[in-house]
Amino acid sequence: MPSFLLIDNSNSFTKFALSSETAVGEVRRLATEELCVESVRTLLEGWSFDAAAICSVVPIKGAVLREALAPAPLVMVGPSVDLGIGIDYPEPESIGADRLANAVAAALLHQTPAVVVDFGTALTFDIVSAEGNYLGGVIAPGLEAMTDYLHQRTALLPKIALLEPPGIIGKSTSDAMLAGAVYGYRGLVREILAKLREVLEQDRPLKVVATGGYAELIAAGVPEIHEVQPLLTMEGLRLIANRHFAQKTSGL
Repeated sequence: MPSFLLIDNSNSFTKFALSSETAVGEVRRLATEELCVESVRTLLEGWSFDAAAICSVVPIKGAVLREALAPAPLVMVGPSVDLGIGIDYPEPESIGADRLANAVAAALLHQTPAVVVDFGTALTFDIVSAEGNYLGGVIAPGLEAMTDYLHQRTALLPKIALLEPPGIIGKSTSDAMLAGAVYGYRGLVREILAKLREVLEQDRPLKVVATGGYAELIAAGVPEIHEVQPLLTMEGLRLIANRHFAQKTSGL
């Protein structure tokens, strides 16, 4: 049975995981700005794998990963790859590879129609139709980017750690900022999901799956989110690796 190296190369962190055909295993991570051939090879010490699947939204780092892994067989996720889902989008090459991986996981592991809400550096909503086609999405500023902006652009507002606020009425500057960030962000997510339900819910209910760094925090106050899956992108990469390698190369 082949083993795969899965790599999710995002703007802030790059995550690495080993997987079999059926399950994702240990995850390691590296700050993307520190990613180079040497740091990748050091991080991978002690791991063995037959092939790699990579989703990268940082092209210069994607090239570093290809160099670091050579000569191992690898697939770079993109619209030209056989993903197991359709793409109903006018410029498919402009879709982020991580968004495609999320859509694959949503379509193949959950019911459709589905929405993946990814709480990363940006907040993204990716939509899969009832027929299993990637339709497009919604992009908004990430939660941390919004709060960091307040800190950077004002003299007296502090940088805050994002967690559940003690209440809607802040009794300190930090608590007031937390209330605005967390409750306001939940309102943003719920409104977007409400609009998507109007368009997508026909014969079947809309499945909503969340992933990303702040998924647990925000989902705690958004009942429209049915499930939080921290490794959703990795699961999508596992499914793509299976399709690309396991079914085609029995010698791995």
